[in-house]
Amino acid sequence: MDKLVEVELLPEAEEFVHKIEIQARKKLFYAIRKTKNRIFGNWFEKMRGSNGIFEFRVKEFGKYYRLFAFWDSTRETETLIVCTHGIIKKSNKTPKKEIEKAERIKQEYFKGLI
Repeated sequence: MDKLVEVELLPEAEEFVHKIEIQARKKLFYAIRKTKNRIFGNWFEKMRGSNGIFEFRVKEFGKYYRLFAFWDSTRETETLIVCTHGIIKKSNKTPKKEIEKAERIKQEYFKGLI
């Protein structure tokens, strides 16, 4: 039997989600819910050129809402998708510094610093 998929928002990701517009938040949580149910699509994809960083991505009001994440499959009963932080963009291009920030947070997480 496959492990359950759970999603955990680190403090910065949680703060981001609570600050965005309600419609964008609803779309984001819908994408998270689908992913938890192992339904994958363009709302949750691996970032090209990254070290295991994924993003939840939704578009609302002409803006792209991105929530960066990585997988933690070290637990026995569940697999976690750990969300690091989020950004709002008017274009579909993701700044490299945001991917690097997510990679840095991922390293700290697995070192037990978070």
